[in-house]
Amino acid sequence: MIRQLWTLSVHTRAFLRRYMPTNILLDAIRTRRGLKWGIPAMLLAAPYLLAASTFTTLIADGGPGWLNLLVLLCLWNTMKLIIMGPVSLTLLAGVRVREAVAARAEQQAMAELIELKA
Repeated sequence: MIRQLWTLSVHTRAFLRRYMPTNILLDAIRTRRGLKWGIPAMLLAAPYLLAASTFTTLIADGGPGWLNLLVLLCLWNTMKLIIMGPVSLTLLAGVRVREAVAARAEQQAMAELIELKA
């Protein structure tokens, strides 16, 4: 029983990771080229907040209860996008430091090579 639940959760996660728009966006932001887009992606949290507010208003006016799931989904996506901004800046800073260290090491190696030839 637990094995079946585990398998179901793994397949659900793989499906959501592959086909849900915010997960696709966050995966693209986590690449080296995409790290600079973390802060602009935070702006996409505003439409999700607006949708959550709209759904909440509909529920308060007597709408169906299943809209609560959409409210939770919108709020979850909002949190993911807002958190990704600072995380992407931290990751970008780390990548740039590693690149600078590698470039400096390469320059020193070239200087040593030139000294050995001279």
